[in-house]
Amino acid sequence: MDFGQNSLFGYMEDLQELTIIERPVRRSLKTPEEIERLTVDEDLSDVERAVYLLSAGQDIQGTSVIANLPFLMRQNPTETLRRVLPKVREALHVAGVEMQLTAAVSFLTILQEESVSTHAYAHSFLQVILLHLEHRDTGVSNAWLETLLSVIEVLPKETLRHEILNPLVSKAQLSQTVQSRLISCKILGKLTNKFDAHIIKREILPLVKSLCQDVEYEVRSCMCRQLENIAQGIGAELTKSVVLPELIELSRDEGSSVRLAAFETLVNLLDIFDTDDRSQTILPVVKSFCEKSFKADESLLISLSFHLGKLCHGLYGIFTPDQHLRFLEFYKKLCTLGLQQENGHNDNQIPPQILEQEKKYASVRKNCAYNLPAMIIFVDPKNFHMELYSTFFCLCHDPEVPVRYTIAICFYEVSKLLNSGVYLIHKELITLLQDESLEVLDALIDHLPEILELMCTGGESSVQENKLSSLPDLIPALTAAEQRAAASLKWRTHEKLLQKYACLPHIISSDQIYYRFLQRMFTIMMTNNVLPVQKAASRTLCIFLRYNRKQEQKHEVIQKLIELKSTLKIPADKHLLQQLEMCVRKLLCQEKDKDVLAIVKRTVLELDRMEMSMDAFQKKFYEKDLLDQEKEREELLLFEMEQLEKEKQQNDGRPSSDKIFEKKRRDTKTLTQSLPKSIPISVPGPSSSSSSTSKEIKKSKLIRSQSFNNQAFHAKYDNLEKCASKTTAGYTPSVSGLTKNSVLSLTDDSFRTRSASSAPASFSFSPLIPSTSRGTVNPTDPKNSGSKDTQPRKATL
Repeated sequence: MDFGQNSLFGYMEDLQELTIIERPVRRSLKTPEEIERLTVDEDLSDVERAVYLLSAGQDIQGTSVIANLPFLMRQNPTETLRRVLPKVREALHVAGVEMQLTAAVSFLTILQEESVSTHAYAHSFLQVILLHLEHRDTGVSNAWLETLLSVIEVLPKETLRHEILNPLVSKAQLSQTVQSRLISCKILGKLTNKFDAHIIKREILPLVKSLCQDVEYEVRSCMCRQLENIAQGIGAELTKSVVLPELIELSRDEGSSVRLAAFETLVNLLDIFDTDDRSQTILPVVKSFCEKSFKADESLLISLSFHLGKLCHGLYGIFTPDQHLRFLEFYKKLCTLGLQQENGHNDNQIPPQILEQEKKYASVRKNCAYNLPAMIIFVDPKNFHMELYSTFFCLCHDPEVPVRYTIAICFYEVSKLLNSGVYLIHKELITLLQDESLEVLDALIDHLPEILELMCTGGESSVQENKLSSLPDLIPALTAAEQRAAASLKWRTHEKLLQKYACLPHIISSDQIYYRFLQRMFTIMMTNNVLPVQKAASRTLCIFLRYNRKQEQKHEVIQKLIELKSTLKIPADKHLLQQLEMCVRKLLCQEKDKDVLAIVKRTVLELDRMEMSMDAFQKKFYEKDLLDQEKEREELLLFEMEQLEKEKQQNDGRPSSDKIFEKKRRDTKTLTQSLPKSIPISVPGPSSSSSSTSKEIKKSKLIRSQSFNNQAFHAKYDNLEKCASKTTAGYTPSVSGLTKNSVLSLTDDSFRTRSASSAPASFSFSPLIPSTSRGTVNPTDPKNSGSKDTQPRKATL
């Protein structure tokens, strides 16, 4: 860094600027007096607090009260109307823009929630709305106007006539402001549907004619756009005699916005007019408008391109062949508008006005793509290849993404219209699937299953075996689209695409799915970090398996699923295990092939026998249970040793007992040293290691039982049996002073006794009593189960 004199002076200036910036912040802090004025008594009710804040509070507090007005109306409408609403009227007289906008929204909310009756609402709120319609701020005026238009929908006719229509006569005069006349135009368009025809003809239509001839083009344009609503309210006869002449005159207006409004209104009213009116009156106007559009502003072209499809459909049948061809050529010209100027120039070197013009041209081409299905009907789908295919090709390869996005949305409609000629647009489908923009791909895959089904069943050949020959590049395009979606951050597009791939069994062969898609679904399911994407891949994988016809392929994937399952962690992944088992159950119920059904049944058995891993938290307590179980056995064996020592002291005269005793000690010591030092964490399954371990344990049991076979302890056995039962019923604290050579017996039954509580829910363990060296009979064994009073069998030792 440069710490010269100039740089230091620069740092000082920056610090001074920061100090200047901080000063207003310090001055904006509230003083104790201001905080005191902003404090409100907590004991006041909601209505009393609202009245106090509207009377003595600041603007922000008053705005908060007005925003809370719908809540007050729901809670206590009578008191709110009596005490709060008068204060709101007073506050709105001097209110700022924010409070005015808040009041307009709150009044509309009260109307929508129907907190009060229509009569009460009109009596209390209507005059406030009408009073602020002509606010000097345009945004506030529009907000109150929107509220009034919603109120007109629910008010009775008499209220509308006296409170709104009668004052409107004076408000629509030329002597009033432009804002007042614009508001009158919109109110007239809303009132037409509320009155009878004679009232409309006598009181409303004269105002409409006057406003259509207004001196301001803004008023004429606004009134022209309301003629559609008026025509629907007065019927076809009055529309033909009153509205149509006004539209024809406005279509020749000097203002471009007025001509545009007249053109759009004519297009929307085509269904009302008969054939003579369309051919003799409307068609010449439309032709003139189309011819002048290229010479006028581009905004006219944008509107014309948007309504061209509807216009051609509405005038279909009255065109002469020459007129039909001229409108078709006009549409083709709009589809390529602006593309002739593309010369590879740099965007930074283009003047701003040229960039703006290119954006308008792109909007025109986008509207043309939107109207393509209507134009296919206009030329007849049989003539698509000759008349519109080149245009369709240009739209699919347009340099602007919005144009390609729109044609991707319309692709399904185009496919349905072409029907047997759908094979003509196979290449364009591949092009859009390989589009560099994911927005285009996202728009296309919304109806991808239906499009692919039409591609396979339509065309010259609908034979199932020949369906792949018509789509040679489909599979590479689909895989490339999925890889592009996976590499992006738009996981929702990836999820949608994987869901749509579930239709592929009806489109391509099972071998193609197995080698190009199934393995990919499995990889996504195992490696993708987005859960919705994993679920979509899992569901699609199951559908692929359902329709796969080769048993060996199904068996291979099922075996991989079994190894997935072995990586699940219990209990955290218990719900995933349940979902996997549910999928297998569905496959088991829906499969009809006997051989495949047998494989699925074997798979279910293998899943049940599989080893399940446990989380570290679960392992910790699982190890403690095993240690407690080990200590319990040590104590039982220690008690047995004490009994043997006592018996030895009583039988000192018999040398045979000493030998038996020493043999017993050697056997138990050998058994203790032969036990594994590490305790297994996972639940043992049907594996080779577990089988060998069980064999060693059985062998140790046999040695131990043989060592005690020749000694009889009938007198001491009852006491030993009681101690053993107490130890089984509850955990007995371990005896201190156990040495390393303490006798330990670890059997399968005793292992399951203590670990059943911490085992996974998918494993069912029976709470068995730990077996001792005395051969105590297991009471839960079905072979030995009897009545509750049955005494355990005593073994002869």
